[in-house]
Amino acid sequence: MPHHTIADLLLARAGDTHVGLRTRERSWTWDEVVRESAARAALAASLRADGPFHIGVLLDNVPEYVFWLGGAALSGATVVGINSTRRGTYLEQEVRHTDCQLIITDRAGLALLDGLDIGVDRDRFLIVDEPGYTQRVAAHAGEPVRDPAVTADTRMLLLFTSGTTGTSKAAICSQGRLAGLGRSNSAKYHIGRGDVCYCPMPLFHGNALMALWAPALTAGATIALTPKFSASGFLPDVQHFGATFFTYVGKAIGYILARPEQPGDADNRLTHAFGTEASPEDRDAFLRRFGCRLIEGYGSSEGAGMLRQAPDGPAGALGIPARDSVRIIHPETHQTCPPALLDEHGRVKNPEEAIGEIIDTEGAARFEGYYNNEAANAERIRGGWYWTGDLGYVDEDGYFYFAGRSGDWIRVDGENTSALLTERILRRHPAIVAAGVFGVPDPRSGDQVMAAVEIPEGTRFEDLRLPDFLAGQKDLGTKSAPRFVRVSHALPTTGSGKLRKKEMQLEGWRTDDPVYRWAGRGRPDYTPMTDQDKAALREEFLANGRARFLP
Repeated sequence: MPHHTIADLLLARAGDTHVGLRTRERSWTWDEVVRESAARAALAASLRADGPFHIGVLLDNVPEYVFWLGGAALSGATVVGINSTRRGTYLEQEVRHTDCQLIITDRAGLALLDGLDIGVDRDRFLIVDEPGYTQRVAAHAGEPVRDPAVTADTRMLLLFTSGTTGTSKAAICSQGRLAGLGRSNSAKYHIGRGDVCYCPMPLFHGNALMALWAPALTAGATIALTPKFSASGFLPDVQHFGATFFTYVGKAIGYILARPEQPGDADNRLTHAFGTEASPEDRDAFLRRFGCRLIEGYGSSEGAGMLRQAPDGPAGALGIPARDSVRIIHPETHQTCPPALLDEHGRVKNPEEAIGEIIDTEGAARFEGYYNNEAANAERIRGGWYWTGDLGYVDEDGYFYFAGRSGDWIRVDGENTSALLTERILRRHPAIVAAGVFGVPDPRSGDQVMAAVEIPEGTRFEDLRLPDFLAGQKDLGTKSAPRFVRVSHALPTTGSGKLRKKEMQLEGWRTDDPVYRWAGRGRPDYTPMTDQDKAALREEFLANGRARFLP
């Protein structure tokens, strides 16, 4: 009999003596996980107030986070995963927007919230590392039960999303949708009871919950937790836990591969991992070095399952549509885009016609919306269709490819160029750990390409020999080479490790990091931008009446 809610999945694990959760310090059987969850469910129910039953959780990847996920499921509460990398006004606005009744955090999280008006009184905080907390939870221990009001439609999660491109929105995920993802993803990613699922991604992120926690719960696999991702700690953790599967984002893979290669790298039990935005080159390098296949997929906190994986498809392809309603649509004409014509390097030769937005004409019914944000809902659902905000194209054999976010096309000299393609090319450089590419205004008209690259400590920009490298990339279009390059040893990121491209785009070349500039003629040749150069560029904007476009 299928389990339609997360509460169902949890109660099905009651009595299960297989290890369900591990840290470096100890382990819990699934039965113990369920009982710990039930105690927190009873505690939450005793503290429930009028209004939305929302519980904010501000913790690292620690067992308490898992227990409160289970507690929320059994009590019918909604977990609001608070992003620990947010600060000040942004953090205050995000938490206040979600109408939390309770806050579950530790002393470190309490310090982050200190002085912020998040709409929750201090006596509604449960501090997990303060004296008395353990006893308070233990007082609510009992046989695991679920609130009878819990259904598949019960709201399970509010996931902050789109923090890399603008103001965050809280995407709704019901117990039914998450349970369905648990079933489908455990099958899709081949997660079985014998797997050890290592979770370096933060539990406030949909990647960790939808692609690892829910599938592991469904399969009865073991979840292995580390408080935070660490490139240096990745392999020791994997070896310690005997991990077979993990989830990632591309920047984390870049950090891992930037570590010095060691003879024992392949001495691990990893077989496969799921994530997004790892380049084909990084996927090949990871397989060679660690013996682990990286499975790239397409999805989001708002919706998943639009594309089916095609293991035998072309390199870089996301897969094929899971249903006929998934299409590439021209955002202005609303017509289906024709197939992309690809050159020998895989570059799209007809981008104006072939690249459009990935949509699902029947997806409106599956979209659960954003909490208390009708404007964002209206942006996603237009004309009865679900618009992802992601660009893509389809080849002549029907394989879908990701072409970037809706803001990732840069208009240079009247032509569209792909920020994503330039990012992928830069990531091929062995000394570039991460790269973000975006458009910045040209002082005369249109935009120019700017890149932000992260390089290891001790590496200089000159060491990259970037002009020689770019000259050797045969798939780099004539308009795609960056005019500006920001260089950093630590680019700003979200809590999930994605680059904050919108933030960097707004700063443009007026950043405190070193910026190198190419005049845009002939072979790329970069020189450092001085304060005088930046002032002169600013005057050029003013002289051309484009002051409003200044970064």
